[in-house]
Amino acid sequence: MKVRFWGVRGSIPCPGPKTVKYGGNTSCIELILDDDSSIIIDAGSGIRELGNYLVKKGKIQKNSIKIFLTHTHWDHIMGFPFFAPMYISDSRIYIFGPRTSKKDSLQEIVGGQWTYNYFPVLHEDLAAKVEYIELKEGEYSIRKDLIVKTKFLLHPITCLGYRFEYKGLCFCTVYDTEPFPKKEEIVEFVEGADLLVHDAQYTEEEYRRSKAGWGHSYMEYAIEIAEMGRVKRLAFFHHDPERTDADLDYLSKKYKSSFVTCFFAKEKEEISFP
Repeated sequence: MKVRFWGVRGSIPCPGPKTVKYGGNTSCIELILDDDSSIIIDAGSGIRELGNYLVKKGKIQKNSIKIFLTHTHWDHIMGFPFFAPMYISDSRIYIFGPRTSKKDSLQEIVGGQWTYNYFPVLHEDLAAKVEYIELKEGEYSIRKDLIVKTKFLLHPITCLGYRFEYKGLCFCTVYDTEPFPKKEEIVEFVEGADLLVHDAQYTEEEYRRSKAGWGHSYMEYAIEIAEMGRVKRLAFFHHDPERTDADLDYLSKKYKSSFVTCFFAKEKEEISFP
């Protein structure tokens, strides 16, 4: 099992000479299983390059594509209309995620990008076979060897953390969330993870000064959760768009743990398990 990062930023894409090292695309992570099938977490601007890669490698003809959305804020779905497999008739795409509106379904919110108000292609004209599956907090058997557990996070709209359990390995995502008042609640969810990707948009000083209530966490908290949960590796994720490569290099030297391997996620970086 491997994880590859295609987008690591929060809020808005920030391409340019100062973000080359870590990347400027918004959230998109690929989980690659032993049979070379891909699980995708989030469809931020990073999913455009991932889609082109999947087509080039011929992977859409081999397996269906499963995409798990944490939530439907713009930076987590904005890449969808540029995801090449949506326009190929051989594609079978399953889109999982929480319902973030009482009025509109997951399909209406995500699929609403394919209207003439926003895009030159209508959703009903997509070549791929697309199915939307709404998730709540719980446990789901996606296939015989893959269990997905979900956890409601603390964000301005409904947002899910994911725990993927596969052949004795565990990969967790916990981002776009405020710190939990009762840490044990989220520690139990990430317990023993081989890799935890955690929201680290702010430092604690930044968070307490002006960012509390914005739906994100700070680096010190991410380390504490990882240590309490005996996580093996911690990836700081959802980097603030104002942070330059130099800023993140500085922070990577500052934020370490004696018990957990910590690093700031970079686009195209690949992490192998175990």
